[in-house]
Order: sequence, then C-alpha cells, then structure tokens
Amino acid sequence: MSSEEPQRLQRYLARCGVASRRACEQLIVDGRVTVNGRVSDELGAKVMPGVDAVAVDGRPVVPPAQFATLVMNKPKGVLTTMDDPQGRPTVASLVPTDRFPGLYPVGRLDGDTTGLLLFTNDGKLGNGLIHPRRHVAKRYLALVEGAPDEAQLRSLREGVLLDDGPTLPASVRVLPPREARAQAAQLDWHLRGGNRIVELAISEGRNRQVRRMLAHIGHPVVQLHRSQLGPLCLGGLEPGCWRLLTEAEVDDLRRKAEGC
Repeated sequence: MSSEEPQRLQRYLARCGVASRRACEQLIVDGRVTVNGRVSDELGAKVMPGVDAVAVDGRPVVPPAQFATLVMNKPKGVLTTMDDPQGRPTVASLVPTDRFPGLYPVGRLDGDTTGLLLFTNDGKLGNGLIHPRRHVAKRYLALVEGAPDEAQLRSLREGVLLDDGPTLPASVRVLPPREARAQAAQLDWHLRGGNRIVELAISEGRNRQVRRMLAHIGHPVVQLHRSQLGPLCLGGLEPGCWRLLTEAEVDDLRRKAEGC
C-alpha cells in the first residue's frame, strides 16, 4: 500500500516529470492519459501514487527513482521541446534522458535564442520555478538595432503595455563599449553600425517577452541570449553542453521555487 495521499492527475504527471502542469492538463483533455487502462480526460480526477497505473500515450508514468536537475547552454536553431513531429532538432538530443528518465525543460527559449536552459525530472521544483507568483528573475543579453536612449530605458524600468497587458518593471542597461565588445566576442555576435547590446532582467515568463518589449521601444532584437535564471549562471559552459547542478545550487533553486 502507498503511504501517499491521492493527487490530482495533472499534478501527479507534472511531479513525474512528464511536462509542466499546464501541458499535463492539455494531455488529459486530449484523451492521451489513461488510469488503470481507461482514458481519463477529466481535470478533477485523482490518482493514488504507487497504486494506480498511469500512462501517457500508452507509456507508463512513474515517479523517477532519482531526481536530477541540470543546466544546458542551448545553441541556436534547437527547439525547446522533447519531441517535434516535423523532425526538427530538439533539446532532447542534447541531454541524458537515458540516464535520467523524465527530464524536461523548465520554461522555454525560442529556437533562435541561446543560453541558459534548465532541465529537471523533479516536477515540484520545475513547476515552482515557472509559477507566475514566484517571479523568478531571468537575465538576458540582447543585441538590438540602434541605441536605446534613457527615456526608452526608463519606460522598460517602469513597465510597458504589450498586447497581453502591462509588464512588470524590468532592470535594464546598455552595455558600455568595452563590455559590449567582450560579450559580442564571447557570443560570436557582430556589432555593426549603431547597434548596441542591452542587458535586461525580467521576472515574468510570457511568450517572446523580451523581444516584444524591446520592439515596443523601437529597438528590435537581432540576437538574444539568456545568461541567468534566479541564482544560476552559465559560467563557462559551451553551447550544446550541460552539467548537473550541485546540491547547493538545487537547494537555492528550491528556495526560489517555494517563494523563500
């Protein structure tokens, strides 16, 4: 017998590392989830861990025997998904899913965006980090067209109105020339004409938010790179490479996920 309490089906799937809770809800609604051999398409359904047999598309779903959290430097042109029906390159080929079953990306980066991407098979940690109420900071470097002036930067610091509502205040600065040249060399970016590199930190996770914010002030993004998530930085990790987080790093992220 299991000593755990019954759990909502979508929460159980997320904790097992299937996907984010919202994505798990869609799997249920789409009829892709079975419980004890029968399709369960109601979001209110509950399961007993260790007792009920849960499967997605016929594949059994069980809690991972070993939790793992790792960080990857996502290269350009790779999709942030574990499967693509069109056969395009995905991050799944770059992480050790055979060694750590249930790994999935925490949040997303556009195909053209590079940088820090977190993976875990700990659904509680992953869902906590992307929960809207947690406001986990994400720092980006953006090569933009032109040079934003102080008034435009101030509008980002105060929050701008996008088509899906006002943004929270952002931390933003234009890198000085020497620092910009160093970052451009490290990221293999080409500073041309009057283009500048902007460092921007946000605490939301809307679709293509950084690109939309900078386009809103009249300086579209040419290249975009995420350098930090909460307390976690890439360090010297090369594009396409990953490393396991230390216990201390996981503890720091867990505190962020729990709102501490």
